[in-house]
Amino acid sequence: MSALTITARDAATGPVLEVAGDLDYDQAPRLRQAVTALSLEPGQRLVLDLSRIQFCDSSGITALIVARNHAVAAQADIALAAVPDNTIRILRIVGLDRVFTIHPDVDSATAHRPATRRP
Repeated sequence: MSALTITARDAATGPVLEVAGDLDYDQAPRLRQAVTALSLEPGQRLVLDLSRIQFCDSSGITALIVARNHAVAAQADIALAAVPDNTIRILRIVGLDRVFTIHPDVDSATAHRPATRRP
């Protein structure tokens, strides 16, 4: 079991959270807390860099959904970057690959500023 680490940085499009370790029942609350503490502006894009996730269970998937809901409530966008094969498989099985925008890497996820959403 690997402890979860979350490293935040800013990009031109908005915040980027690098998530590393196990995103499981014990650790997922840390991601939910980190995401909901973010102050997102309308039109920003929250990018979750999952390149260093080693394991993701249903609690981890729920934390990703919480992140999406937080972004949507702020009229912001969300993108997942560098999702490991085992996690992308889970997202596809449950249909979340149609809910999340998924990029091969952080550079492509932060390449373009998303359009401002209007109510």
